[in-house]
Amino acid sequence: MTHLKDLPLHTLQFYATAPYPCSYLPDRQARSQVATPSHLIHNDAYSDLVLSGFRRSGMFTYRPYCDGCRACIPLRVLVNSFRPTRSQRRAAKQHKELQARVLKLCFVPEHYQLYLRYQNGRHAGGGMDHDSIDQYTQFLLQSRVNSRLVEFRETLPDGSAGALRMVSILDVLNDGISAVYTFYEPEGSAGYGTYSVLWQIEQARKLGLPHVYLGYWIEGSAKMNYKARFSPHELLIDGRWQAPDDFTR
Repeated sequence: MTHLKDLPLHTLQFYATAPYPCSYLPDRQARSQVATPSHLIHNDAYSDLVLSGFRRSGMFTYRPYCDGCRACIPLRVLVNSFRPTRSQRRAAKQHKELQARVLKLCFVPEHYQLYLRYQNGRHAGGGMDHDSIDQYTQFLLQSRVNSRLVEFRETLPDGSAGALRMVSILDVLNDGISAVYTFYEPEGSAGYGTYSVLWQIEQARKLGLPHVYLGYWIEGSAKMNYKARFSPHELLIDGRWQAPDDFTR
């Protein structure tokens, strides 16, 4: 893990949280290292922090700092050499008619209702399935960096936008796009999540950005290990971004 003395952000301070139950691996305790103060974490600073394995949740910028566990490994997709798998190509074909609209962060009641359906359908009992409007806003709609909200809608026969199907929150960094959170209609056979990542990879390519940061890959978590299917990718190991074959666990 990168040491604080190696970070070029001398004006920031860092503290470790108290242990709390891990959201991804059962019967484990987690801790986070938090960067403060949040008002100093502008886009350039945040881009540097992401390179060192940090992520954000609203105004909260953090990275795993667990005692005796290094299961959470930052993963980024190499945009220019990415090649979709067969199943990813199917997802792209399945949802190619979706219309994407890029917005600044804003509260839309329709988005919030979709968020609640997603939490209840995919993560019932996970603690977020009854989030209030304030909790939703603090989690997804507060940011001091270059953030965007992307809504995906069905295309009607006349070519206009129809029903809302998915919303993605993303950050545009100096060297890539960072996927913050995506929620969608919890339909069993739909590949919305895969399509969202494919869309972000294509957007990064159009913007000339070399990476899409997908957050933490956790080999032992079914909710998080899907990220390794987007290849080629790099993992942040001991402070260095490297191909998976370049290290042994």
